[in-house]
Amino acid sequence: MSKVLVIGCGGVASVAIRKCCQNSSVFEEICIASRTKSRCDDLKAKLDGTTETKITTAQVDADDVNQLIELINSVKPDLVMNIALPYQDLTIMDACLACGVNYMDTANYEPEDISEPVWRANYEKRCKEKGFSAYFDYSYQMAYKEKFEKAGLVALLGSGFDPGVTQAYCAYAQKHLFDTIDTIDILDCNGGDHGYPFATNFNPEINLREVSAPGSYWENGHWVEVPAMSIKREYDFDGVGMKDMYLLHHEEIESLAENIKGVQRIRFFMTFGQSYLTHMKCLENVGMLGTEPIDFEGSKIVPIQFLKALLPDPASLGPRTVGKTNIGCIFTGEKDGKRKTAYIYNICDHQECYREVESQAISYTTGVPAMIGAKMLLEGKWNTPGVHTVEEFDPDPYMDELNRCGLPWQINENPVLVD
Repeated sequence: MSKVLVIGCGGVASVAIRKCCQNSSVFEEICIASRTKSRCDDLKAKLDGTTETKITTAQVDADDVNQLIELINSVKPDLVMNIALPYQDLTIMDACLACGVNYMDTANYEPEDISEPVWRANYEKRCKEKGFSAYFDYSYQMAYKEKFEKAGLVALLGSGFDPGVTQAYCAYAQKHLFDTIDTIDILDCNGGDHGYPFATNFNPEINLREVSAPGSYWENGHWVEVPAMSIKREYDFDGVGMKDMYLLHHEEIESLAENIKGVQRIRFFMTFGQSYLTHMKCLENVGMLGTEPIDFEGSKIVPIQFLKALLPDPASLGPRTVGKTNIGCIFTGEKDGKRKTAYIYNICDHQECYREVESQAISYTTGVPAMIGAKMLLEGKWNTPGVHTVEEFDPDPYMDELNRCGLPWQINENPVLVD
């Protein structure tokens, strides 16, 4: 009997839990835990009677290792699915090690407090050594590799879409389509319209930090960093149309540079409309994207957290979002001595997602791969002890599950390349 503990009950977690319940032969029991237990109870009430999966709920502060250990020991899960915030990755990994339980998440660690002296010193050292200044990177979680190996446990990092599915695409291309891969361009297009003047499609704090940071890409063995949103391209996306896209730093570039042998360049692009960029720049200019606490009428507030409270909850966007997403990877390289290109991608419809799981496609495209990654671990298909990213495992069973579970992929072997 397989039992999982899901930490988090936001938009992505809700999708992942619903998809787990659609696969009740694997996910026989689920405990949903969050800081706000009422959200877990509400989701449980919606799902009770619709699935054979047994659902329970719990309250937990995922910043508190002792609370996490107590909960894990009480539930006794086979796997902890961390679908909370990236700030809590390390505390949850610590608790999993203490309790002897496998771990997985959807995004790599970044600190909530970027002014903390010890973290800041390590961060500045990494900036000099590696050459990129994003607040998130794999080093903190990869430092757990030996501990998980010695414990005989698996920690799967970043089983969302990007990171996650995009890395499975890369592993699949390396295994089946190419002898050598020279370049990878990861393209993330959201052609959806939610009708608000300004809103983010996932956690505003994480989203706005990511977008407002300097961009960077991997080329010829080193990082190249550029000012935020300074590299723009246009691309005609299948199912969506022509969109503006901008180069960002993204975590999967870091691991792909190590695991896709011989790759010479990796870039990540995401689409943004002009209205979004105008709103974001205005908020940045007046300090609303700040992450340092400020004094306000005798209290300390973090501007970006206050902004998060004002913006629409991403989980509420589903009913009103129309259009499609298109996310994939364009490869160049060689096969059998000949030059070759390929584009592996998925198209996802916002309203179809809402009809199935009451979510827009951004949460859907992250929540479904979270379930699939968990399924790989529970079924023993990915079972190498240690800390791993998706592309380190055999992509075939993961890719099969994408087709079966709502994220079918296709291959264009003559794509338009990004210049």
